[in-house]
Amino acid sequence: MHRALDVASSPVRDLLALTARPEVISFAGGLPAPELFDLDGLRAAFDEALRDRSVLQYAPTEGNSTLRGLICERLTGRGLPTSDVLVTTGSQQALALVATALLEPGAVVAVEEPTYLAALQCFQMVGARIVPVASDADGLDPASLREVVATHRPSLLYLVPTFANPTGRTLSAARRAEVASIAAAHDLWVVEDDPYGELRYRGTAVAPLASISDRTIYLGSFSKIGAPGLRLGWLRAPADLLRTLVIVKQAADLHTSSVDQAAAAVYLAHNDLDAHVARLCVEYGRRRDAMIGALPATVPDGTTWSEPDGGMFVWLRLPGDVDTAVLLKEALDHDVAFVPGASFFATTPDHATFRMSFTTNTVEEIAEGMARLAKVF
Repeated sequence: MHRALDVASSPVRDLLALTARPEVISFAGGLPAPELFDLDGLRAAFDEALRDRSVLQYAPTEGNSTLRGLICERLTGRGLPTSDVLVTTGSQQALALVATALLEPGAVVAVEEPTYLAALQCFQMVGARIVPVASDADGLDPASLREVVATHRPSLLYLVPTFANPTGRTLSAARRAEVASIAAAHDLWVVEDDPYGELRYRGTAVAPLASISDRTIYLGSFSKIGAPGLRLGWLRAPADLLRTLVIVKQAADLHTSSVDQAAAAVYLAHNDLDAHVARLCVEYGRRRDAMIGALPATVPDGTTWSEPDGGMFVWLRLPGDVDTAVLLKEALDHDVAFVPGASFFATTPDHATFRMSFTTNTVEEIAEGMARLAKVF
């Protein structure tokens, strides 16, 4: 209980309330565009699923067998041979189950710096000690990881290697091979969180880390390619660990919503999700280009930013001694929002950084939002 009291609220979740006013153009939340949800397809899938009353009953902890099979087929088709998965209530629950199963209070977790802030919350909740690993434009730095492993002997490494949250960076294939080698040499578990991997707008796909490392626990989700309200994710892990995680999930919630799982299984069986994702990539790619293209006229000289090949985020750093949390207050006065970067750091924050998401707003809204930000900066 004391650990839970010490965990700070997510500033991104808090910002959702502040930016709920319709006049605010928010670049803060990593939200998919609601107008791009396949509402008709999902409505039909729920209608078909509910023809069977059993979907309203208790269900196996592992998840709907048809859905699991379809997820395995999809992962295998993407170059990650998979025979079974555990269906979870979003990939955030998957991360919580892994932390519960593998981490004791005081255990060391290595994380790329900066990293997904809800992962930091999760590790703090179980009493882990979080140690940052340096990163650059090509993602996590293997040399820094070797130093952290030698000095701190972490039990687990967490990273979002493809279109990372918050930076948008992608870990190169060469570096993935180095991470896999380090994990094998030191019996290090690696959690590969991959909610954005299918949202690629340019360049060629990089094979999942889990495809070259049997020390990797792979997390996936329908939230970014389907709809986050479904709360459907999955976890792929070696068989022995997967069995343990099923038991941990039994204690957490018995099973993920059987209705949502059944509808997702119907949807995958009768709809072309790849075609839907392709449509998302076209539109999100336009929005990414609009934000990147507007940045030179928006931010002050000396500002640096990432140029992601996919995903949802651009990561920026302003020049000089600036606190973006202070600037956010002024931005809200101008009816525009972003996320200050400090909360994405495990140890020493860089207050001059901030994150912006380009997926939620149209190209026209992005142009207007960037014009408002230019006045703030």
